[in-house]
Amino acid sequence: MESLFEKYGYTPDKEMIGKRLDVIAANIDNVSSPSVLKTCMSIMDLTTLRTEDTPASVAKLVGKVNSFKSDYPEYPLPASVCVFSNFASLVKENLGDPSVHVTAVSGCFPSSQSFLEVKARECELAVEAGADEIDIVLALNAFMAGDYGKAREEIRTMKQTIDSAASRLGKKVVLKVILETGLLVTPERIADASILAMEEGADFIKTSTGKVSVNATPVAAYVMCESIKAFYAKTGRKVGFKAAGGISTSKDAVCYYSIVKTVLGDEWLNKDLFRFGVSRLANSLMSSIEQKTVVYF
Repeated sequence: MESLFEKYGYTPDKEMIGKRLDVIAANIDNVSSPSVLKTCMSIMDLTTLRTEDTPASVAKLVGKVNSFKSDYPEYPLPASVCVFSNFASLVKENLGDPSVHVTAVSGCFPSSQSFLEVKARECELAVEAGADEIDIVLALNAFMAGDYGKAREEIRTMKQTIDSAASRLGKKVVLKVILETGLLVTPERIADASILAMEEGADFIKTSTGKVSVNATPVAAYVMCESIKAFYAKTGRKVGFKAAGGISTSKDAVCYYSIVKTVLGDEWLNKDLFRFGVSRLANSLMSSIEQKTVVYF
């Protein structure tokens, strides 16, 4: 099968990527300023995706977001609160600041193993419930079998459903497509998945669900960012990057921040084009800035 990334003039160079990641790793302490750490705070999709989530536990997280600016006025709010689709309305109704979006994982997250009609309907319901952003998972059952046409159809159908529901409500809803890069394994497959998702209209491509054994990795992030760069060079459309799964320390955050800055440049270092999907990172970032242990979220 012809590689999708080649028509964009891109081929992953594992040796070069390794060398550049070594440079980034060696420079993390120099990059870790309070300003950078606060930028990392501002691009978080503050996430709770636990089997044991309840209305009360989700409402408690939203309450912490609502009180954050009064408790820590020098800090930015997160970009969004990310929850299962059935909690989208609860978050929407209780968030105090409209600048904080509601993100819902949908399309039968995290496996994407169901009927396409079910996936699309869940996306529609999530938008109707108040989601501003929808995170879906690439249909790996098709993609990994080499059926790129089926994988495309699934993204296209869910995007059309999301856009139609959003249009009825007079708003725009952001679509993030999760590639589950830990299962794709090779840089070439990650690049192909990145291009496929972007060609079908993804506003963001995202590394992982956080629900498999290997989640976000610097190599996967680098390949995805290079794919975004190649896609932008040919089409003129900027696609965002979201790192998720296992990102829990300030050093993790600065590593991915540095990858985005190195490959895509400063214009991507904002919440419109760069996100972290995190549950534990906020406390780590605050602890690094405050130089003491902070447990807020």
